[in-house]
Amino acid sequence: MTMTTIKVSTELRDLLKEQARAENRTIGEQLAFLVNAHRREQDFAGLREAMARMTPDDWADYREETAWWDAAQGPIQD
Repeated sequence: MTMTTIKVSTELRDLLKEQARAENRTIGEQLAFLVNAHRREQDFAGLREAMARMTPDDWADYREETAWWDAAQGPIQD
């Protein structure tokens, strides 16, 4: 993996260092965690927007399909 240097304020560096230490991560791992968390939030925001646009017919289709998949899966085993 190629490494690089980024310029951030001392305050931001210290905050990242503090967060990383609290989670037992390196600063690089903390930055990756934050990027992934942001991507995940964007994905969920898109999902919420798509769900908000669904019509009653869309919801009926969704419920029908999920019921079919649940029935095809069979009972859940412990």
